Amino acid sequence: MEIEILGHKDTRSGFGEGLAELGRVNPNVLALCADLTGSLKMDAFLKENPDRFFQIGIAEANMMGIAAGMTIGGKIPFTGTFANFSTGRVYDQIRQSIAYSQKNVKICASHAGLTLGEDGATHQILEDIGMMRMLPNMTVIVPADFNQTKQATIAIADHQGPVYLRFGRPVMPIFIKPDAPFIIGKADVIKEGNDVTIIACGHLVWKSIEAIKTLEERGISVELINMHTIKPLDEAAILASVAKTKCVVSAEEHMINGGLGEAISQVLSRNLPVPQEFVGVDDSFGESGAPMELMTKYGIDTQNIISAVLKVLARKG
Repeated sequence: MEIEILGHKDTRSGFGEGLAELGRVNPNVLALCADLTGSLKMDAFLKENPDRFFQIGIAEANMMGIAAGMTIGGKIPFTGTFANFSTGRVYDQIRQSIAYSQKNVKICASHAGLTLGEDGATHQILEDIGMMRMLPNMTVIVPADFNQTKQATIAIADHQGPVYLRFGRPVMPIFIKPDAPFIIGKADVIKEGNDVTIIACGHLVWKSIEAIKTLEERGISVELINMHTIKPLDEAAILASVAKTKCVVSAEEHMINGGLGEAISQVLSRNLPVPQEFVGVDDSFGESGAPMELMTKYGIDTQNIISAVLKVLARKG
């Protein structure tokens, strides 16, 4: 499979560029940050819209409450901090003031998963997709690269209701065209195939692309789906693909419990039970280390996807 690499950049920069673009065209967009403006790449928005940027400080729970209140006047607040502080630290405020109340807050979370790297387990949240997809009224989006993160940031401003947008820190290949359509709840089929379906999100989409190169050399035809929206899940895309391949591998930078793979398995168990293998962190906290080395150690690297494909094909028979 030939995928054109358009450059290399972190997904958090895609959020920063998308937010800055929104600031130029939508006067209702506001930005709130919990003392991490540079890390969230919110500097451009701050420079161009100082009257619409609010530095809340290290008070994330307060930030969520303020954002919820801002929506009452028709504003569209984007909150920015690390994924751990965007969810685990403030889950009660999100549940009560945003999700239950159906407030139009965009919760934008950087440095998600193991690839936060050297900051270690206390910051590397691996449970956030599960936490957020369990909340009624919450949309959950995990884009695959810089361009798609920018597209998603712009798209969620037009979506009415609370959104959790998850992105990361490491520099990764850019492979999605800047003018590609982004539709919330509509999966992208990156490659069609007949033998096995891989459904991935976030950084694991690129890792899946790397895996497919090896699998194709072995004569295995892979269908790859970029499931950028975890909720609402594109069930039609899952069922259409799996009806053809009869087996599936899910891949995510998240705990196996509660994440994308579990969401897929719920769809399949109700509609089309087939063998499934899960590439994700297996009930473990992370640790301090280099991002790519951590992905290898915790079983969410290219080779793990290859091994999962071979295993699920053997189960399919």
